[in-house]
Amino acid sequence: MSNTKGKIESNKDKLVGGVKETVGKVTGNEKLELKGKIQTKKGELEGKAMDIGDQADSIKEVIAGNINDAIDKNKKKQ
Repeated sequence: MSNTKGKIESNKDKLVGGVKETVGKVTGNEKLELKGKIQTKKGELEGKAMDIGDQADSIKEVIAGNINDAIDKNKKKQ
């Protein structure tokens, strides 16, 4: 799943979950309210996981760049 598509799905889950939760509260439907809470949390967690994944990718790029720079410096010394 692309990052943009994942973010859209995450936001959709948060929005739809919030609506279900609200409708459940208003109508007294505890089951619907619970489903809404679960869907909202699912969207929040997916969003956080993607953010962590983005940070990990950035860290990997920095580390790879530093390693390549060190290799290049070592080659120049020889």
